[in-house]
Amino acid sequence: MAVVTESRSTTPELVLTARLNTSAADARRGVVRLHPEVLAALGLREWDAVSLIGSRRTAAVVAAAPEGSPQGTALLDDVTLSNTGLRENASVAVGPVTVYGAKAVTVTGSALATGSISDATLRQALLGKVLTVGDTVSLLPRDLGPGTSTTSATQALSRTFGVAWTTELLTVSAVDPSNEPVSVQPNSAVGWGSGTVAASASAPVSAPQKATAARVSAADLVGVSAQAAKLTEWLRLALDESELLATLGASPHLGVLITGPGGVGKATLARAVVGERACVVLDGPSIGALEASARVDRVTAAVDELAGSGVLLITDVDALLPSEPEPASTFVLDVLRRAVDTPGLALIATTAHPEATDPRLRGQDLCDRELTLTLPDAAGRKGLLEHLLRKVPQGDVDLGEIASRTPGFVVADLAALTREAALRAAARASNDSAAASLTQDDLVGALQVIRPLSRSGSEELAIGSLTLDDVGDMVETKQALTEAVLWPLRHPDSFARLGIEPPRGVLLYGPPGCGKTFLVRALASSGQLSVHSVKGAELMDKWVGSSEKAVRELFQRARDSAPSLIFLDEVDALVPRRGQSSDSGVGDRVVAALLTELDGVEPLRDVVVLGATNRPDLIDPALLRPGRLERLVFVPPPDSDARVDILKASGKSIPLAEDVDLESLARDLDGYSAADCAALLREAALTAMRRSMDAADVTAADVAAARATVRPSLDPEQVAHLRAYGS
Repeated sequence: MAVVTESRSTTPELVLTARLNTSAADARRGVVRLHPEVLAALGLREWDAVSLIGSRRTAAVVAAAPEGSPQGTALLDDVTLSNTGLRENASVAVGPVTVYGAKAVTVTGSALATGSISDATLRQALLGKVLTVGDTVSLLPRDLGPGTSTTSATQALSRTFGVAWTTELLTVSAVDPSNEPVSVQPNSAVGWGSGTVAASASAPVSAPQKATAARVSAADLVGVSAQAAKLTEWLRLALDESELLATLGASPHLGVLITGPGGVGKATLARAVVGERACVVLDGPSIGALEASARVDRVTAAVDELAGSGVLLITDVDALLPSEPEPASTFVLDVLRRAVDTPGLALIATTAHPEATDPRLRGQDLCDRELTLTLPDAAGRKGLLEHLLRKVPQGDVDLGEIASRTPGFVVADLAALTREAALRAAARASNDSAAASLTQDDLVGALQVIRPLSRSGSEELAIGSLTLDDVGDMVETKQALTEAVLWPLRHPDSFARLGIEPPRGVLLYGPPGCGKTFLVRALASSGQLSVHSVKGAELMDKWVGSSEKAVRELFQRARDSAPSLIFLDEVDALVPRRGQSSDSGVGDRVVAALLTELDGVEPLRDVVVLGATNRPDLIDPALLRPGRLERLVFVPPPDSDARVDILKASGKSIPLAEDVDLESLARDLDGYSAADCAALLREAALTAMRRSMDAADVTAADVAAARATVRPSLDPEQVAHLRAYGS
């Protein structure tokens, strides 16, 4: 959702019936779900903002209602329904509304919550939510849709809440701009009570608070022992043995930049290693939201608070010192330089976006040392799960299986997973009056809800439990995909022993509607891979550099969530032959960016690129040479046996009469693709409805009538041409 949405005052409001949304995934998250036709009538897109007028006026984000929902209803979660002052089945006026990015938001809550949750964590929990003064809001983070710019920020630190916080409700007491619906942004200043947070950028500067003892000790850190040991040694030498360094002619200066994906535990590592030392923590986004002079004052106050001894920790420093320097950045950097030059004082900064940070921060006079935290592997994820659940009563739980099914998950994701599983276990124990205990089903069910940070910027395929073994026929195609994609990820030692590099990419080609995407879903599920799916045209942008940047970010997300699969659907639209387009060179630059990512300086480890097309002749030949999409895999049209399997799968939910012989029908469907077969049974069901709205089954006559409408889409010449392409 944009920070400011275009006003649609000319669009009339619609009066709908308010219904309680009973979906557990939407509970208390501030989301209103409307029928797609209602969205279109109001000129809205998913994740825009809507005003809701009942007994009081409020606002929320909007999303599409589940299939089958009545047009005249608005599905409101329990908190949003309460904010309207209405009961279920009352009338609510719904319309578009202009929303501003919040400069500041102040909330009130219980004394326990106020004293336990930091401003930074509070902001992360509220990211993306639309608020008005007087609203009740929960700490559950809003689940943003794919492609939303704040998705990763929304799911960062907020996932560290324990189960008890899921029931905590807060009240919005003030917003800036005042009297307007606002959206909480990464640079919004969010805090507790009246006066605990600056109400505007010009508010008085409060003194920073010294950090209390770390909640996590260095001994509790899982999977980052090497980084913890290195940071411990640096702090010991710089702060405790500075005389030894001086004797050897070295400066005790210490500035460390900790980088890594969001939610991986950068600030937790720093706090744990600092331990009992004096430490002042500055939240980058909160300070970055202030005016220039206030930023400098806050940083200066933090340095003064340390009194020349201890550690200054700045989290999300890219928000305070962005890559595009601002006038205040120079003064902030000067303060940090003086701090680092002070004997006995060290600087630690964290960021998930080092490329978006002022490059001067990484100079020799500031953060001259860098630590990188990577995504945990399967063994690391199992260790993290064991640590998170060490005090939780468990049934027959296989954490190894859960770890293998969570590629790309960081510690914050795993904390969210265990929290969701605990909610399921608590609900079951409450309903059955049984002893509370976590089971494997609770964890597996939570996997259907929790999405890792690393997958948040791209579309995800609905993988489910389908595997290659469930795909009928296509023996050669499945074997080729297994060798090219699954073997390198499952048996890297075999490739190393034989001294060969595994293939980096595969091109799936074949007639349209023959199951290329279906195969990708099965392949990803078989290998427990995270899938980043992009249609070719989605990466094309008229602005210079935007398309190339989108390609780089796509590959970086895949590296962060390895083992992963990049699926480029309609790849011919993304990498057409160079020199033959009239798009001001955008296509050529995208081809160059993609080729660079495939075989550039930074290697693709545990990442396989899979392209799909029905026009391989249009693809730039450079993409198909060895080291790129070097394996060509033909997806043939279904034969008679395959069509039987397809018809049976498509007809599972359709009541077919006894006179419908699917095997005989499949033999007569030469030239029908998999999509055509599914469409045929769908049209047959519609024909039965036309015959009688009370029809109980679909007859052979209905199927015969449907064949007159659904014609075969496969062109024999095109199929022959494609079959011969790779031979």
